[in-house]
Amino acid sequence: MKNNLKVERAIKNITQEELANQIGVTRQAINSIELNKYVPSTVLALKLSLFFNKSVNEIFYLEESD
Repeated sequence: MKNNLKVERAIKNITQEELANQIGVTRQAINSIELNKYVPSTVLALKLSLFFNKSVNEIFYLEESD
């Protein structure tokens, strides 16, 4: 699974720390998601979706290998 979380953050011009504080996780969690080292829980994916006002599928997407 891939994501465009970094792009969405850039559009809103916020740091990983600011995003983390807004949704209640650590900056390291945001970093790990952006680097595709961590797959977020459904709850976290939904929180990100609400924060960016995008569907989950607009932020996270499957690769052919998934």
